[in-house]
Amino acid sequence: MTSESSPESPEVRGTISFVSLGCSKNLVDSERMLGLLAQDGYALVPEGQSSDLVIVNTCGFIDAARKESCGVIEEMLERKRDGRVKGVIVAGCLAERQKDQLLDEFPDVDQVVGVFGREQIVQVSNRILGGLHEQRTLFRPAPVDAQDDRARLRITPRHLAYLKVSEGCDRLCTFCAIPYMRGKHVTKPIERVVEEARELARDGVRELILVAQDMTYYGVDLYGRPRLAELLRELDQIEELDWIRILYNYPNYFTEELYEVLGSSKRIVPYLDMPLQHINDRMLKVMNRRHTRAETEAIINRLRATMPGLVLRTTFIVGFPGETDAEFEEMADFVAATRFERLGVFTYSLEPDTPAAKLPNQLPDDLKEARRERIMTIQQPIAEEFNRSLVGRTLDVLIDGRAPGQDDVWIGRTFADAPDVDGVTLIRDPGLQAGDIVPCEILETQGYDLVARSLALPARRKRARPRARKRPTSSLTILDGM
Repeated sequence: MTSESSPESPEVRGTISFVSLGCSKNLVDSERMLGLLAQDGYALVPEGQSSDLVIVNTCGFIDAARKESCGVIEEMLERKRDGRVKGVIVAGCLAERQKDQLLDEFPDVDQVVGVFGREQIVQVSNRILGGLHEQRTLFRPAPVDAQDDRARLRITPRHLAYLKVSEGCDRLCTFCAIPYMRGKHVTKPIERVVEEARELARDGVRELILVAQDMTYYGVDLYGRPRLAELLRELDQIEELDWIRILYNYPNYFTEELYEVLGSSKRIVPYLDMPLQHINDRMLKVMNRRHTRAETEAIINRLRATMPGLVLRTTFIVGFPGETDAEFEEMADFVAATRFERLGVFTYSLEPDTPAAKLPNQLPDDLKEARRERIMTIQQPIAEEFNRSLVGRTLDVLIDGRAPGQDDVWIGRTFADAPDVDGVTLIRDPGLQAGDIVPCEILETQGYDLVARSLALPARRKRARPRARKRPTSSLTILDGM
């Protein structure tokens, strides 16, 4: 929880261990549940240790994520059978998506809590520890107003935080089940986002990472028009923040005002994530992406002209039903020509209950995997060349923590790298600490990572209300958004 909202610590009611899987939006939900539990007197213990309860906040995004979630659930149930855990709660997207069969598959689970049942996590936990098991599922309808994400117990490093500016999605891409799990797009009002950002900044956050399922759509449902530019202008005035990073920017709703804000901001780093998924016009139409290749190229060109030194990150899907050799080759040529600094590739995952699952000409897995390897083979030298272009430059590096087992080597990130999905920068300097932003000379590359030396001791920000804290540990798995 943030320093401004922490209550007096109540008597310990019980112990909780927590496993958070999936995307950064899910991570915010995990931190909110942990905050509610801490306020009620529950103590968080590291995952793997004995505890009264374990909560698994699951991901149901694609088949690989569902398998990972099920594997973790089974692992936690084994601990319950061994007596190391009294109860197991399964929450989040997989719980929402498979609400009718999850207890059939895992009858030893004590409680299933859907995405929008997170605010009742304390009542659920109290009931289990009280021996009441008459109700084992808790689901709530998607909210008509954005959920309150304040009073979180953050499990990220203190100097960075994710801030969710909206919930759900109205896009209805034919391959994606997220709207069925997360509901329709609901914008969090500008004043509430700014209030939450200020609270996080007072708690020591230096890098604020904005997340949503559809960032550029922000405001349309609430205000009748996109208002991301106005939100960014407000956030850019928060003096305690150093970096603002914006993820999940669909290639729609890029207004003149948004270009202006991106080009003139003091704190928005020149890094944008823009999930494209394909570039062929027929494929985009079948995917229901609502933009064309020409529109996408115009946005990319304008962004690169507006934000000098811009690092663009994107994702593509290969092997979508009916994707022809020619359509795939168009994607491959586009990747080679556009030279995205950061890029990820998914093989198409058939998602039950989505329109794409009913399409003819589903492609074989070996062809999908071969196409994925082809795109990554094109992308690897592009990413390596970009990293080499940084050698010899002086860049600010945000220090995330020590390298495991090395007291004088630190792991940090430049503006070009988002946490968990991009590379890192390694620095040998015993005088650093987590949360520092330090100017560094980039010395060499190591694959997708950089090696640097610090050029000066960092000027550390004075905290208005400093306090010692020990961050709990948690298992985290991050998947890119679609």
